[in-house]
Amino acid sequence: MKYEVIVVGGGHAGCEASLASARKGHRTLLITGRIGNIATMPCNPSIGGSAKGIVVREIDALGGEMGKNADQSLLQMKMLNYKKGPAVRALRAQADKVTYPQNMLQTLQNTDYLDIKEGIVEDLIVEEHKVQGVVLEDSEKILSNMVILTTGTYLKADILVGDTRRREGPNGERPSEFLSDRLKELGFKIIRLKTGTPQRIEKRSIDFTKVKLELGDSKLYTFSHDNEAYYQVEEQIPCHLVYTNEKTHQIIRENLSKSSMYGGLNDIEGIGPRYCPSIEDKIVRFSDKERHQLFLEPESLYYDDIYLQGFSTSMPYDVQEDMVHSLEGFEHAIIKKYAYAIEYDAIYPTQLKQSLETKLIENLFTAGQINGTSGYEEAACQGLMAGINASLKLEGKEPLVLRRSDAYIGVLIDDLVTKGVRDPYRLLTSRAEYRLLLRHDNADLRLREYGYQVGLIDEKKYQKYLDKKNKIQELTNLLKNTKITPKKNINEYFEKIGSPILKDSISLYNLLKRQEFDMDKLKQFIEIPYDKEITEEVELFNKYEGYIKKAEEEVRKMLSLEDEKIPDFINYDRIKNLASEAKQKLKEVKPTSIGQAMRISGVNPSDISILMIYLKKGEKNGK
Repeated sequence: MKYEVIVVGGGHAGCEASLASARKGHRTLLITGRIGNIATMPCNPSIGGSAKGIVVREIDALGGEMGKNADQSLLQMKMLNYKKGPAVRALRAQADKVTYPQNMLQTLQNTDYLDIKEGIVEDLIVEEHKVQGVVLEDSEKILSNMVILTTGTYLKADILVGDTRRREGPNGERPSEFLSDRLKELGFKIIRLKTGTPQRIEKRSIDFTKVKLELGDSKLYTFSHDNEAYYQVEEQIPCHLVYTNEKTHQIIRENLSKSSMYGGLNDIEGIGPRYCPSIEDKIVRFSDKERHQLFLEPESLYYDDIYLQGFSTSMPYDVQEDMVHSLEGFEHAIIKKYAYAIEYDAIYPTQLKQSLETKLIENLFTAGQINGTSGYEEAACQGLMAGINASLKLEGKEPLVLRRSDAYIGVLIDDLVTKGVRDPYRLLTSRAEYRLLLRHDNADLRLREYGYQVGLIDEKKYQKYLDKKNKIQELTNLLKNTKITPKKNINEYFEKIGSPILKDSISLYNLLKRQEFDMDKLKQFIEIPYDKEITEEVELFNKYEGYIKKAEEEVRKMLSLEDEKIPDFINYDRIKNLASEAKQKLKEVKPTSIGQAMRISGVNPSDISILMIYLKKGEKNGK
């Protein structure tokens, strides 16, 4: 049987990719090493976090599954950075490691046009630079129009502990031995990356009287724009906080040579994640810090393992025992699963188009950690976009390319394909220059229209979105058209709350801009028949309107540069006075616009000026 789309890998990228293509009506096959490992969480028992939580909201707005699944399987929910302002607020949920993959597998199995097969892909069928299907390790060939590789950390994966290296993937699974070699033969630049995971501790062996309690928020939240909360505030499972100490640091310093990364192994090529370093890295890089915080995170309601967030290491097991027992409250802790580092192959992502189709092989897409990223959320959003764009190509339509001003997903993909990676890429709010526009609260307002256009948002959800937009506009108009005048009782109230008294009439919209006023205080002047989601959106826009409009103006300027297209046939070697490094980078990335060219590392403003002059003169078919 020939499929329209084959997705290789059943992690978070693979799940979103296969669901997207199948939901669009394309016969899809998901191939995974073990069905029982679909959508597992080999590292953190969480979904969301700074910037990442906004990505989950964006996935949901486009019609993806991660947010819905996280809502159904969470143990605790928090809104991070709530007091720091709307640009950096993001949800983070402790997810149940048993329930989350079970729910995702059930969703996959109940999706029309989607088949699931156990197997390990070791080769691609490629003819005339176009992928035709895959070859399994038992030599079985399966044909397809499109292939999406979402292999995670399984390409030539090695587990590293102390001075030992063993060829296996997370949770002892078998890796793919030859697929990355085949990709290299096809011309792809392959890089070696590394990540890691901390210990899991038996809950009853921890003295919780010596650690700090961390509760979930007292307000209900959801990742999905369509779900009601499935949990009760008071039933959330607590987390806890503990700190390393001088004894911990001394043990690590004395045993650095035994760590895989600091002398235990001499043949490590992979570079670890800069923003999620091992505890050894923290002690070495931040030697002035007296302590580092570690979070105790429950993994599931079905077993008692506690995830020791922040204590990732590749030390030998005996050293890990000493390290764990040095922590306050962990004197008698039982390690149920030791920490390890994992090294794996990935492709250098500048070899991808913005659609996530590879430049070298037509109809071959890649998504997730194979592209040099870290994190479930980064993987899932790439999988969704690859699934969407593979489907659109089948349908003869233009790809969906999200701009940096549209979504964090657009920032991530643009960073990957334009700048490449040195270490596993992690999304941060600081990477988004328009982060005030890319907020948690407005993900649906930014992206639901795209989801509807590509066919992943149904009519009911779309009408709900339109209704929300209409109500926001209605309330905005109501506040702008309703004015109050300087009457005695009104000015007495203003004096009472410390607000300047009125001398002239003022609209409620402008009154709301005052720091001491919020939507609740306006209710004494007018009835506001809208729910909290609408009133909060209007109030947020009102308070930050000046900053938002300034950001929107910057976006308009940026988009004008994105509209200045660079033809496919351009010959950069013919452009006089263009710096050698700029030529090299431009030929590597093949930017589609001046805007993208400006973001390439190594391409300077003077190079851009020369390029723009050259394009204005007009290049004749690259000759």
